[in-house]
Amino acid sequence: MQKDLLKMDDLSKEEILDILNLADQLKYEQKHGIEHHHLKGKSLGMIFEKSSTRTRVSFEVGMYQLGGNALFLSNKDLQIGRGEPIQDTARVLSRFLDGIMIRTYSQEDIEVLAKNSSIPIINGLTDEEHPCQVLADLMTIREYKNILEGLNVAFIGDGNNMANSLMVGCLKVGMNFSIASPENYTANEKYLNRAKEIAEKENVKFTKTTSPLEAAKNADVIITDVWASMGQEKEQLARIKAFNGFQVNDNLMSVAKNDAIVLHCLPAHREEEITTKVLEEHSSEIFDESENRLHAQKAVLVKLMK
Repeated sequence: MQKDLLKMDDLSKEEILDILNLADQLKYEQKHGIEHHHLKGKSLGMIFEKSSTRTRVSFEVGMYQLGGNALFLSNKDLQIGRGEPIQDTARVLSRFLDGIMIRTYSQEDIEVLAKNSSIPIINGLTDEEHPCQVLADLMTIREYKNILEGLNVAFIGDGNNMANSLMVGCLKVGMNFSIASPENYTANEKYLNRAKEIAEKENVKFTKTTSPLEAAKNADVIITDVWASMGQEKEQLARIKAFNGFQVNDNLMSVAKNDAIVLHCLPAHREEEITTKVLEEHSSEIFDESENRLHAQKAVLVKLMK
């Protein structure tokens, strides 16, 4: 496995499955009180330019359970917030830490950070990618379905960072993937083209549509996300109008398989992208998915920092 995890496409199919297998093992050990201090004495710096619940808590607790420690670093804590170049911050932190997790806006910034660091860099979320969340999603799907290859996954909603990483991750492990977004809110062309390439290589089906019902037909897994992500709050009203008909509700679920599961990376805007009824009926999957951020990320930390 290479030094960093900056985007989902950094991982091969084999590396994804290797991480999931280790995540399963670490979850079993944690549930049975078996210590696994693989990162004893190691320190992870956690840079947050975007607020977080799941990302901060899961990485911080994960490092503790692995025998290491984590440092929370906001813009106010770093000179980067006062104009220090990312390149200089990267070289300084590389002298103190064993790894960095960063949750920020620009994918370019994280690429620059990695280029100038001598330690592993992990993408905790950018506007373009969310690989750690997708690893947790794949872990959850496999827990519920006992398999990944051949399953039908439908993403309903904004062509955002989740959509980008999900396309790549799901297709790489042999799942059929459909994405339904309004015309002006579809995923980045770069990711759509990459998805087509992977689908052809893996001999699976990739579908891009503006029809939620078409995407959800015979789906084993339905995934959604908020319609307005962080930084898009001013677009909220326009997006609610544009996404009319893209709600995960009983009507949409009626065309999926009877045993379909529903995932949401949270936080959810109930009665917007998903109804409270559907969310509560599938709360087991959704909150297992949330917990699996801890286990999947611990596996990434061990793979990159041990």
